[in-house]
Amino acid sequence: MTQAKQGDTVKIHYTGTLEDGTVFDTSEGRDPLSFTLGSGQVIQGFDDAVTGMVRDEKKKVTIPSDKAYGPRNEELMLQVPREQVPQDLNPEKGQHLQMQGPNNQPVVVVVAEVTDEYVVLDANPPLAGKDLTFEIELVEIV
Repeated sequence: MTQAKQGDTVKIHYTGTLEDGTVFDTSEGRDPLSFTLGSGQVIQGFDDAVTGMVRDEKKKVTIPSDKAYGPRNEELMLQVPREQVPQDLNPEKGQHLQMQGPNNQPVVVVVAEVTDEYVVLDANPPLAGKDLTFEIELVEIV
């Protein structure tokens, strides 16, 4: 049987869970995810897990945070003085906002704290610092 290798386009079904069993993403009820191995379209650990699989193979793999979204970076916690927050914005803890990052790229941040003096925004990827478990089924090697 043909094994998936770097450069192959693959289609997979998957369910991703956190250590506590919470599902953070799944292809259930959708078309399979299609990507090219080695192209950087998915996190490194996911790419590594699919490499070597054969059609219809299923596996469960835990990807450590350093092969997923990396560790949380405290430098990405941004304390913004309230006077710099638009007056029509009433930020609340947990709220998702969009900012412009380097090269005018949109960056999604989460409001981590709100006080009378400042708002703390977390620009870390939501899954940073977390080990991720995936159940993967290789549906097709294109």
